[in-house]
Amino acid sequence: MPTLPVRLDRADPRPLGTQLADQVRRLVLDGVLDRGDRMPASRRLAADLGVSRSVVEQAFDQLLAEGWLEARQGSGTWVAGGAGAEGAARPVRRRAPAPTRPLVMLDAGTPWIDPRHEAVWRRAWREVSSATPPRGYDDARGLLELRTLVAERLGRTRGLAVDADRVRITGGTGAGLRHLLAVLPRGPVAVEDPGYRAAVATVLESGRTVRDLPALEPVHDLAGCVAAYTTPAHQHPLGRVMPAADRLTLLATARRDGALVVEDDYDSEFRYDVAPVPALATLDREQVAYLGTASKSILPSLRLGWTVVPDRLLDAFDRHRDLIHDAPPWPVQRAMVTLLRDGYVDAVVRSARRVYAERAPRVVAALEPYAELAGPVAGMYSTWLLPHARAARARAAAEEAGFRVNLLRDYCRTARLSGLVVGFGGPTDEELDRALAVLVGSLSGARR
Repeated sequence: MPTLPVRLDRADPRPLGTQLADQVRRLVLDGVLDRGDRMPASRRLAADLGVSRSVVEQAFDQLLAEGWLEARQGSGTWVAGGAGAEGAARPVRRRAPAPTRPLVMLDAGTPWIDPRHEAVWRRAWREVSSATPPRGYDDARGLLELRTLVAERLGRTRGLAVDADRVRITGGTGAGLRHLLAVLPRGPVAVEDPGYRAAVATVLESGRTVRDLPALEPVHDLAGCVAAYTTPAHQHPLGRVMPAADRLTLLATARRDGALVVEDDYDSEFRYDVAPVPALATLDREQVAYLGTASKSILPSLRLGWTVVPDRLLDAFDRHRDLIHDAPPWPVQRAMVTLLRDGYVDAVVRSARRVYAERAPRVVAALEPYAELAGPVAGMYSTWLLPHARAARARAAAEEAGFRVNLLRDYCRTARLSGLVVGFGGPTDEELDRALAVLVGSLSGARR
């Protein structure tokens, strides 16, 4: 065995044996030493490094204990070939990604955050810092004060009259959907097509199959399905409000076929063309599980939501969450109490609604000559129908210019639709104008 390429630094405050052990580990990780390689004898290595033999023996003893090396009686010390080195000895080498600038998101889920309300945001976290946290695990149902405030807000803004005992605080709508699926019988789940991609992924990860529901058609058949996931207030991503007749048909079909309707009410407060339509759950609270989120009104990274659970599922829902110790972090819940109590959420929603109402016509004016609106513009995005090749070119041009725009085809499974989903909540006004100019440039050139 040749001399190991290691160098010990006596100016380093770490002991020499620790330095040697660290460098041998790195040689194994980098592939310089391979599994099954023989190590130099401790006496020889000590002489090569100009240290006492005890320094080398100390390093070897540490590496033997950790499983990096193995001693073979009568033949010396070797790089371990068993489990100790299997998982860490030689990782796959990957080329470091080229540095890229972050893209400005023009997607369907990035909201406008008004900087004028930062004082309340900071006050909420100051209150968290001075509050006394729970001694053990949080109540899996969520803080009672937060559930009470959420219930009050649901009654005031969504027409959904519930009390705190029916509200459960979750880590976003995705977590609410996962917990509902955990307490439902086995069976397929119907999901709108095109529809919310995260909901599809959540259903599939639960081990269930997805049945496609054409997004713009009444639902007449849920036979065999245990649930149907819908976005009736603002169909994601086509934008339509589910008509009253279709709502009644969906509920009647779900009752007949024994399927739970899961209503994702992700951005209903941001309508500016008409008054917000009452939640579907107001028509039948036992047939509908309601999902709400703070991601669109406050901040996506808050990862906070709420679920209104039908009475027949409530005990099983709570037992499941208790079993897995699932609850959103206490500091986040405590901050949300302050944000709701002090009117921050109401102020942010009003401010964002004004911004979206001003931006939506600008987006329509820019893109309408080149594409067809898929549905009414509401919330923080609009969806445009056009051939996939043109949409893909426009998306590529936007990305080249530093913007992320989604393709409609990515939301489809069996639906034969193509186009662009253009969000206008996340960018600044100047960024939005630049992004629209890039899209118009690409679409106008493609059409010619």
